[in-house]
Amino acid sequence: MIALIQRVSEAAVRVDGEVVGAIGGGLLALVCAERGDTPAQADRLLDKLLAYRVFADEAGKMNKSLKDVGGELLVVSQFTLAADTNSGTRPSFTPAADPATGRALYEHFVDRARSLHPVVATGRFGADMKVALVNDGPVTFWLRVPPAVC
Repeated sequence: MIALIQRVSEAAVRVDGEVVGAIGGGLLALVCAERGDTPAQADRLLDKLLAYRVFADEAGKMNKSLKDVGGELLVVSQFTLAADTNSGTRPSFTPAADPATGRALYEHFVDRARSLHPVVATGRFGADMKVALVNDGPVTFWLRVPPAVC
């Protein structure tokens, strides 16, 4: 599974003009399941995301995690993160999980996030979403837990 995480001072996602998820300071996580991913990859990715040290400590160094700072989390599905861009000028999405598996793993990721973290907002899987954010830094990282089978 893949997550593109961005440290934000605020973020929101809209579907058909309606805000379906919004947070203040914390992390926006764009999440994608790849072929071969299982709930085990989702769990490992979430554990890494919650513990990833991207927030400043008292000395201004990135030594604090989302858990440490009590930040909020916005999780948005984005299958395009699995794109194969190695050839040509059009991405291939064959590395992405099929929609049913992607939805199941996204929902597993969100359910587990809500059981481990106090503030978790989401987008809407499969919807045409408009994501707005104020990237704090800017700070952006790509996290990946490889599929069990490719």
